[in-house]
Amino acid sequence: MQEDAPKIAKDAAPTGTQTLLRGLGVVQAVASGARDLKEIARLIGTTRSTTHRLASCLVDERYLRVVPQVGYLLGPKLIELGFQAREELPLVTLAGPYLDELSALTGDTIHLAIREGDEVLYLHKNPGRNGPEMRSRVGHRMPLARTGIGKALMLDDSQEEWQRLYEVSLPAGGKNLFWPQHPEQSWEQFQQRMVEYVAGGYAFDLEDNEPSIRCVAAPIRDASKRIVAGISIASTVPYMPLEKMAELIPLIKGVTARLSAELGLKV
Repeated sequence: MQEDAPKIAKDAAPTGTQTLLRGLGVVQAVASGARDLKEIARLIGTTRSTTHRLASCLVDERYLRVVPQVGYLLGPKLIELGFQAREELPLVTLAGPYLDELSALTGDTIHLAIREGDEVLYLHKNPGRNGPEMRSRVGHRMPLARTGIGKALMLDDSQEEWQRLYEVSLPAGGKNLFWPQHPEQSWEQFQQRMVEYVAGGYAFDLEDNEPSIRCVAAPIRDASKRIVAGISIASTVPYMPLEKMAELIPLIKGVTARLSAELGLKV
């Protein structure tokens, strides 16, 4: 424990539910910016002596730490528990209710995917009620640059990385096996679209990967603001006109923002 931190015997600490709530209140107060006992006591409504005892116990247990000339800060134990909590709650489990919400609202196919190297890896799929079943499946991989969800996972990349991913995604022989008559977009066209997507915080698939399939996608971020996954809403062209795609942008961005908040992202 830091020399500046007040020391008391552990058995001097009050016990009971009220004390637990007060202790949590101390942690919340420090998290909100309180740095000294006077401010912490004011925020949680306790006397200075009670606040002193609670803070000392929390410092002893590493939930808080004391830095000279600064005051109380959150302690290393909270960092450890935060990472443990994140590891114990798989992304698919956490995202499930949000994916179901999008399914109910749109009737379209909903995907959850992560980035693995130069590819998208699909972790979850809610089949849609609109149009034929899509060939995507859990465990399926696709080049990042050829899918809407892949482009959403690329939003933070440099333009040099965009170009590399664009080039490695090009089909052998320059023709899509599923759509040989489809003209491939140029690097300049792809680049312009990516610039627009970065500005908007979303991405589209405009039949880039297979005929008649369109989607709207957005990234999920963790507490460090890093993109860790993406969600897409996909359907066939008759059910996904450009007007509908534009309307889906705020919906999917709202859902991914809420999911990102559950991963610790603060706006």
